[in-house]
Amino acid sequence: MKTGPLNESELEWLDDVLARYGNEHAVMDVSELDGMLTAILSAPVETEPAEWMLAVWGGADYVPRWANDRERDRFVNLTLQHMDDVAERLGEYPDQYEPLFGTRDEEGQEITIVEEWCFGYMRGVSLSDWSALPAELQPHFDTIALHGKEENFERLDTLSAEEYVASVDAIKPAALALCHYWLDNPQPAPVKQPVKNENKTGRNDPCPCGSGKKYKNCCMK
Repeated sequence: MKTGPLNESELEWLDDVLARYGNEHAVMDVSELDGMLTAILSAPVETEPAEWMLAVWGGADYVPRWANDRERDRFVNLTLQHMDDVAERLGEYPDQYEPLFGTRDEEGQEITIVEEWCFGYMRGVSLSDWSALPAELQPHFDTIALHGKEENFERLDTLSAEEYVASVDAIKPAALALCHYWLDNPQPAPVKQPVKNENKTGRNDPCPCGSGKKYKNCCMK
């Protein structure tokens, strides 16, 4: 697999694939993907790639029917390459880290769009347990959540232009602060408990199918 930052053409290809195979549950564009990967890299515990790759599409039921294996493999490889690049910048070269915000042209000016990135970040947060985040770091978390949760949209509407710009400028340092806190204070991975069937039917119990027979003489056969 290649290393280093993706070029413009590769980012556009990822964006196109997300748009083509997307659904209402999936990551919608490369900016949201970047936000999600940033949160995963900044999480208290590591999330397995198999888990977050499914989350990109909104779950196992929404994984694309790829045109071919080559298309699927390229998407996976470019996503992992981008993730490795983000991880390196976050952890080792924070002065080079930049969230991949979206942009749009408005009356000849380029406007920065942060909502998709922040929604992606919150999607990544949902894959881990952030409850151990200390109170002094909560304002950084809230800075991202302000733009990444629909419930905060009304609050955004009350901000002045200067306050809105300040809230956008605070996202990058917030992401770095959260990442470096968890890098310095990793949490133990939760121990997975074996699944127990508390309602196991005994051989001589009535069959759960309702036949009236004993389980051993009915569905157990």
